Amino acid sequence: MSKPPLELPYYRPTHNEIEVFQTAARLKLPVLLKGPTGCGKSRFVRYMAAKLGQPLITVACQEDLAAADLTGRFMLEGGETVWRDGPLTRGVREGAIVYLDEVVEARSDVMTVLHPLTDDRRVLPLDRTGEELAAPDSFLIVISYNPGYQSVTRELKESTRQRFVSLSFDYPAPEIEAEIVARESGCDAAAATRLVELGCATRKLKSHGLKEGASTRLLVYAGQLLKGGLSLAEACEATLVGSLTDDTEMTKSLRELLRSVLG
Repeated sequence: MSKPPLELPYYRPTHNEIEVFQTAARLKLPVLLKGPTGCGKSRFVRYMAAKLGQPLITVACQEDLAAADLTGRFMLEGGETVWRDGPLTRGVREGAIVYLDEVVEARSDVMTVLHPLTDDRRVLPLDRTGEELAAPDSFLIVISYNPGYQSVTRELKESTRQRFVSLSFDYPAPEIEAEIVARESGCDAAAATRLVELGCATRKLKSHGLKEGASTRLLVYAGQLLKGGLSLAEACEATLVGSLTDDTEMTKSLRELLRSVLG
């Protein structure tokens, strides 16, 4: 009996990213997504996994993540030592899409373990068990990172980037972003347009000391607060001010920006 089709999550394409991803998956080529935080990279991967009918295993990378966390470990259970697959090994065995989010945050040995899976070998050596797993045709590695956020020590190496088909993401054009904010938050189109106007204004402050401008995700949160009963000013204070900075002077600047736009 065939599996029922997976329900597609909402995703609004902005360029040809769906066609590129589908072609890469068909050709068994690993994919790199790069772009600012909250611009839709993770949503896109969920959408594509559902569209392709593939299971998805997502790993949120952080500085303590090591290769063994991905491949697996021997564990002591009930007085016996047993091997437990990590998410990468499980993904290879199942022929899943494995998504490593913000991969540069992980330890350097993580990229090393990916190398034989991201070239023509498509194998995962498990030194601790003596296995060498061949990835099935449906298996796909997808990684993401924010090239404008990491320090120099956290950049993705040139040699690593050239192992992947790359898709660049950015915040959508204002009219598309407003459509997304309205659809995802439930607020009306006029409010979504004003939120996007504010979001675009905060992004211009990156050259004036703000580390990150408002993401599309944060604008959706503001729209949800608005839909939930808060005023526009209250919703923006809780998101476009409070969530963007702890710096006193920058907080003042953001509040002045809100007043100038909202009146």
